[in-house]
Amino acid sequence: MGEDMTTCCVVGGGPAGMMLGLLLARQGVRITVLEKHADFLRDFRGDTIHPSTQELINELGWLEEFHRLPHSRMDQVTASVGHDVVSIADFRRLKVSSPYIAFLPQWDFLDFLSAKATSYETFRLVRRAEVTGLIIENDRVRGVRADTPEGPLTIRADLVVGADGRHSAVRQSSGLRLATSSPPMDVLWFRLSRSPSDRVEFFQSGKGAMVAIDRGDYWQIAYTIPAGAYAALRERGIAELHRRIVALAPALSDRMHELTEWNDVHELSVRVDRLTTWYRDGLLCIGDAAHAMSPAGGVGINLAIQDAVAAANLLGPPLLAGGVTTRHLRAVQARRELPVKLTQAFQVAILRDLYPKRLDDDMPPRMPWIFRVFNALPPLRHAMGRFIGLGIRPEHIGAEGR
Repeated sequence: MGEDMTTCCVVGGGPAGMMLGLLLARQGVRITVLEKHADFLRDFRGDTIHPSTQELINELGWLEEFHRLPHSRMDQVTASVGHDVVSIADFRRLKVSSPYIAFLPQWDFLDFLSAKATSYETFRLVRRAEVTGLIIENDRVRGVRADTPEGPLTIRADLVVGADGRHSAVRQSSGLRLATSSPPMDVLWFRLSRSPSDRVEFFQSGKGAMVAIDRGDYWQIAYTIPAGAYAALRERGIAELHRRIVALAPALSDRMHELTEWNDVHELSVRVDRLTTWYRDGLLCIGDAAHAMSPAGGVGINLAIQDAVAAANLLGPPLLAGGVTTRHLRAVQARRELPVKLTQAFQVAILRDLYPKRLDDDMPPRMPWIFRVFNALPPLRHAMGRFIGLGIRPEHIGAEGR
């Protein structure tokens, strides 16, 4: 494909990359987003659109259109352990336009953002472009190299933004240092059909723990196991997984035949990490490329979008002026690092006791004390709803982006 030039090259067409590209294009910045796939159709990705993200869409004036996309809603997070069912987070008192989590396939959300972004003449999305390395000259990142079906592509840019997820090629090429935490579990994702009469709680715990997301005509199931235990579970056969799911959700017993083999199961090896420094001269990492999150709370997609909004607000004007420096990039990390650190600490430390440590462990038959406290005290449920729904230091669309 040859060589191209742009003001900002965003690597990765996920939620962070598409939101950043959209918001910078609205300010008039020339943007090229590189997406290595031909489309956004990949299952078992972050599908929770929290109140914070819906509020951003409302600030952009698109909320009514967004809500026309097929989705389901959850205004409380409930948990089931044994015979006890409690509410641990309540979004209904949030002072926002959409006080609930919306569940919709991530590809629909990305198609929505893409359609909006491509209406701006300064925005360009290049699909099937897999970045293979960075262009570094005089210790400054000057662009990227990518492979495409039409041949090699070189893009030179004033700024490269790595938004290409937890397995970021940009991060691997950057020389930036990674700090890791020890996650408590891995997650197995799969689908089971849903009946309107089903009564399945959002979170259930026993031999393993399970999250069930209502997707209308099917359940999207996340079954958590101890970190590194997937191979041992597979050795016992798919029937063992059937038994574990039925024990947690008896209502699903009549459709376990839909889960016929391990190829129907998608494994996510959970990792929690973050870069000690998110940038170098000419380069910034955001979202999972800067800080991979556990799926606990479903907050990863929304933190990534918050990063994108902060980056657009802080970098748009200097990009237009042709003068982005490491001082501007440092300001993005300074703005977003505390929310990331606190959220990761919550995921790793506070939630550790909610998951079994060994494959055959049974969780206590009684509700964990912290859940009982949240259920008994409505102000705590509302505070947890704010933490999950809005996060720490929620971002807003800046004047330039509006």
